[in-house]
Amino acid sequence: MVADPSKVADASKAHLETSKAHLELLEALGHAVPRTLDIPRARRIFVNRNLRMDEIDVIGFDMDYTLALYHQRNLEALSIQCTLDKLVSKRGYPEEIRKLDFDPAFAVRGLVVDRRFGNIFKADRYGHVGRVYHGREPMSRDDRHRLYRLERIRLSSPRYAWIDTLFALPEAVMYAAIVDWSEKRSGGRPVRYGKVWQDIRECIDEAHRDESMKRIIKANLADYIVRDPELAPTLHKFRSSGKKTFLLTNSAWDYTDAVMNHLLGAALPAYPNWRSYFDITICAGQKPAFFTDKNPFLEIDASGAVKGQHSGPFSRNRIYQGGNIGEFESFAGVRGDRVLYIGDHIYGDMLRAKKSSVWRTAMVLQELESELTAVEENKEKLERVEQLERQTVRLDSEISYQQMLLKSLQKLAEAGGTQANDPAHEPLAHAGATVEAAKHEAKRRLDELRGAMKSAAEELSHLDKEVDRAFNPFWGAIFREGTENSRFGEQVEDYACVYTGRVSNFLAYSPLRYFRSPRDHMPHELV
Repeated sequence: MVADPSKVADASKAHLETSKAHLELLEALGHAVPRTLDIPRARRIFVNRNLRMDEIDVIGFDMDYTLALYHQRNLEALSIQCTLDKLVSKRGYPEEIRKLDFDPAFAVRGLVVDRRFGNIFKADRYGHVGRVYHGREPMSRDDRHRLYRLERIRLSSPRYAWIDTLFALPEAVMYAAIVDWSEKRSGGRPVRYGKVWQDIRECIDEAHRDESMKRIIKANLADYIVRDPELAPTLHKFRSSGKKTFLLTNSAWDYTDAVMNHLLGAALPAYPNWRSYFDITICAGQKPAFFTDKNPFLEIDASGAVKGQHSGPFSRNRIYQGGNIGEFESFAGVRGDRVLYIGDHIYGDMLRAKKSSVWRTAMVLQELESELTAVEENKEKLERVEQLERQTVRLDSEISYQQMLLKSLQKLAEAGGTQANDPAHEPLAHAGATVEAAKHEAKRRLDELRGAMKSAAEELSHLDKEVDRAFNPFWGAIFREGTENSRFGEQVEDYACVYTGRVSNFLAYSPLRYFRSPRDHMPHELV
């Protein structure tokens, strides 16, 4: 039976009017329901692999750079100050290093430090080294080729150090500046680049361990930690949908308590304290060892004192420390892909969770918002870059064709010249003039195409540099290197089921949402 088109149209119109009335009512009550396309791009959830939130029973959260986003410039300045204090007082560096230019723009996530040669570089998804800086000086193409293109480099080697967290950015900034300073004062003597890196790394670790930094942060929380007003409603929304929540952070209890109280204390009347938002609270989790080792769970009291080893089901309003994923799943009564863990660390959170379990993962990338802003502001330039890239592919193909055509015509002309006196090839001899005309036209067309290719390549190179500077003046976009995904971008794609700029971005989505990934294609499948 075929439906009456007029009745279908009337029903559709009535449905739209009813939906509109419902939306207006919800908006009037302060409960707007945004459509995905209405959500600003910087606040969206991006999907690498399908994720059905209706199949998730438990959601876990890291704290630093996940629930707690930092005022990055303030934190970096504090980190550099504390590290310099220790370099001067404990490693014998002179006071003059305090006056060096530690430009925070110099470092982004995903860089690699070459401790042998004092270089910092960015690699693409295949480990192919792109741009390289020696200290703060860009490395020439020849030197880059000599160091990184003659043999396969193994980024897992102790020679290399990854800058894979926002906490680590000051390390790269300081290393580049101190390498430059060391060379200027060395008098031509070799600089121990590995020692410089080790000194910075150990001093910054010590600043975290001995509370040098955290003591200042705890005393001035508003200066260092972003208080997101949408965080508490987001956690409440998850809990209201029937999902259990847990906190799993590497931070010690005293720091965790101070930061979480700043973020969630007195945020919603229904929650008497920040721990009420979580069914399980675990501090000093020692990730990635949490996913790989068998450390026991300890229960601690509100002062941080250990009460004893824990065994058995977890209890609300208790505080746990350490632990491991096997006992967690047993004590929490949940296993496998019914767990979604949200974190910021590509190794400690995403990679280890994926390799040691089948937990689903969501990655928080604080810098994603600024990256997306740069995309929007350079939309026309990026579209032009894509046009030019397609154009160069077509031009390259046409140039290859004309070169082959010219070679064939040249062979034909040579054959006609040698066989001109042979009666059996008389027609070929008479065609000589036509062949020469065709050769002339092929050469003209080839010159024209080469000119167009040169022009397109120059414009593309100019635009690439402009776009790179719009993202970062030294390294360009975090998730790209050249025409490929960067190594960091590839890791995000490999290990994060979904990713976004902040936890509260989930507020605009249903807690039962089916996040669908775009269909992936191999080159031969593209039309």
